[in-house]
Amino acid sequence: MKTRKFLLPVATAGVLALTLSACGGGGGGGTTAGGGDAANGLDGRGPITYVQGKDNNSVVRPMIEKWNAAHPNEKVTFKEQTDQADQQHDDLVQHFQAKDANYDVVSVDVVWTAEFAAKGWLQPLKDKMAIDTSAMLKPTVDAATYKGTLYATPKESDGGMLYYRKDLVPTPPKTWDEMIQMCSIAKENKIGCFSGQYKQYEGLTVNAAEAINSAGGSVLDKDGKPSLNTPEAKAGLENLVKAFADGNIPKEAITYQEEEGRRAFQSGNLLFHRNWPYAYSLMSTEGSSKVKDKFGVAPLPGTDGPGASSLGGHSAAVSVYSKNKATALDFIKYIASEENQKFYAVKGSLAPVLANLYDDAALVKQLPYLPTLKTAIENAVPRPVTPFYPAVTQAIQENSYAALKGEKSVDQALSDMQKSIETAGAGS
Repeated sequence: MKTRKFLLPVATAGVLALTLSACGGGGGGGTTAGGGDAANGLDGRGPITYVQGKDNNSVVRPMIEKWNAAHPNEKVTFKEQTDQADQQHDDLVQHFQAKDANYDVVSVDVVWTAEFAAKGWLQPLKDKMAIDTSAMLKPTVDAATYKGTLYATPKESDGGMLYYRKDLVPTPPKTWDEMIQMCSIAKENKIGCFSGQYKQYEGLTVNAAEAINSAGGSVLDKDGKPSLNTPEAKAGLENLVKAFADGNIPKEAITYQEEEGRRAFQSGNLLFHRNWPYAYSLMSTEGSSKVKDKFGVAPLPGTDGPGASSLGGHSAAVSVYSKNKATALDFIKYIASEENQKFYAVKGSLAPVLANLYDDAALVKQLPYLPTLKTAIENAVPRPVTPFYPAVTQAIQENSYAALKGEKSVDQALSDMQKSIETAGAGS
C-alpha cells in the first residue's frame, strides 16, 4: 500500500525552517494540562472527516461504509490524499496551521507523531479521550506516544522483510554475509542478487537505518544524540556501498522506490528483495507476477543473525481543532477494532497492531508471513524519534545517497551525517 511507503523526499528549506521554528516553541493548539484547543469539543458528536493517503488496496471505503450504516447521525467523509507521503505531510501541516476543524481524524505516519504532537496539533488521548492499548504490540503504541502521552491509536504497523526466491534458495540467509555469498546463485541464473529502496527519498532513510541498526549501530543513542561515528555504523553503511560497488545490488537500484523494486522481484529479476508486507498480496495475486508460488519471506539479515527492521506504519489521530471529538474517538477505536484489523490484514496485507492476531491460526493460514512479520515488528527499531525529523531524514538521505553513488567515502558520509543532525538539534 503506497500510502505506507514513506515516500517523503528531502524536506524543502521552507518546510524545514517551519519545522525547526515550530518545534522551538511556536505551533498550534495547546496540549498542556488539556488546555487550549485540546479542551474543546470533547463531548461533540456529529459528522466528521477522515483524512488519509490514497486507498490503493480499497480497505478504507468499505470500512467507512459499515460505520456510516451504523451511525447515520455521525457519518464519516473520507478525504483521500495522494499516494506521496511528502504531499500527505504538507497537506496536514497546512490544514493544522489553518486550525481547520474539518480535518477531524488524520492518518499519521509513525515518524510524524513527535513533530505534530510537539506543535500541539494532536489531541492527547487521555482522561475522557483515553483508549485501551493493552492488546496492541508495544512498539506500535510507543510510536504513537510522545513524551509519555499517547497522541494516536495505532491502526496498522509495518516491518521490513526479506523476500527471497525459495525455488532457488530453499533456506533463506540469516546473516548479511550469508546472503552475499548466495549472490553466486543469482549470477548463475542471470538475475540481480539483492535490492531495497535506494533512491534519495524517505525509503533510503529506512534502508540506511536498517543497515546501520542491523550491524549493531544506531543513528541516535539512548539520549537522542547522533551516534554515527562508530565502527558498527560504518560496517552497516559499508555493506550497502560495497554491494553496489560489487554489483550484488544492481546499479539501477539507485533509482528504486518500493514499487520499482517490487516489480523487479515480481518479474523474476531478483533473488532477494527488501520490502514491506503490502508487497506480499500483490506478488501473490497479480496476473503479471512470475513468482506467485516461488517466493518466501524471512527476517532481514544482520551481522550474527536476524537484522533490525525499521518500524513502519500509521496511527489515527484526532485533531485538537475537531468540534466532534467524541465521535472522532469512537471512530479511531473502530479503526483499531479486531474486525477491522483482520479486514485490513486480509484485504490489504496491512500488519495488524493487535498482538493476538499474529497467532490466529485461520489468519496465519491466509497470510503465512505473519509470524515472520511479528518477529520483525517486535524487534524493529524506530527511525529517529525527534520533532526535528525532517532535518534528520534529510541528513541521512543526502549522505547515504552520496556514499552509494561513490561521491563520498563511508567515513565522510557518516561524519557529515553526524554534523548535520547535530546542527538540526535532534533530540533537544
